[in-house]
Amino acid sequence: MNVGVKYLDHIPSHEIVLFRAAVTLVMGYILIRRAGLNPWGNNKKYLLLRGLTGTTALVMYFYTLQHMPLASAVTIQFLSPIFTIIISSLFLKERATPIQWLFFLIAFAGVVMVKGFDARVTVPELIIGITAAVFSGMAYNFIRKLKDYDHALVVVFYFPLVTVPIVGSYTIFHWVTPIGWDWLILILIGLVVTAAQIYLTKAYQAERASNISIYNYLGTVYAIIIGLTFFDETISLPGYAGFVLIIIGVAMSNHFRAGDVPDQKNAAAKPVPETNPTEK
Repeated sequence: MNVGVKYLDHIPSHEIVLFRAAVTLVMGYILIRRAGLNPWGNNKKYLLLRGLTGTTALVMYFYTLQHMPLASAVTIQFLSPIFTIIISSLFLKERATPIQWLFFLIAFAGVVMVKGFDARVTVPELIIGITAAVFSGMAYNFIRKLKDYDHALVVVFYFPLVTVPIVGSYTIFHWVTPIGWDWLILILIGLVVTAAQIYLTKAYQAERASNISIYNYLGTVYAIIIGLTFFDETISLPGYAGFVLIIIGVAMSNHFRAGDVPDQKNAAAKPVPETNPTEK
């Protein structure tokens, strides 16, 4: 997706967001109808907030992809898992363990070593990138909050349901007609992101945000493997070291995942179940 957006730098970022949302809107509605679900959902407040925060994050991130060096834009966006667990601890009261924080920092350090950061990035661009990461973290927390109210497909559907009218109303007056292969790339971006959104939503609804968000860093690992395998790309020695750090950070965070270690205080207070009389 990142490469596709960068390739389409002659098309405004808001227009790419609109195409992406339109594809997800159509696919989401079809899947919802097939599943026999109510497309309007139950908790409309958090569904709308998920849509608004996700839309804001997406518009800002696509802007950075087109106006900043690709590596720098992606590196800044990878702050979102860290913001996700900070917000989660405040909003959902789901705190990451101290050792998980260590492995998050290790994984992010690996991303910086692989992607690097370009000093040409301006302060306004940096602020936009960080703000996009913050709103991404908020959106992921609203997804987690909705686990008790709405199906994952409905949550995914509300994202473009909010995006299309907001971004579309602006795009109508700033339209740039895609040409040639642009149409195919735009549709492919929409299809790929729709599938990713469905699985991401299911993951956040199934597990704590602190246990899931770190897996975002594996995107860098996949990009490296694809680049080495199919595009004959090379990677520097610090890049290989960063690759290893990402793997270590994700693997060890998963090993020490929050929620797996029982709360000793609560365990002590929990009453012991009575013995079955037939076993006495």
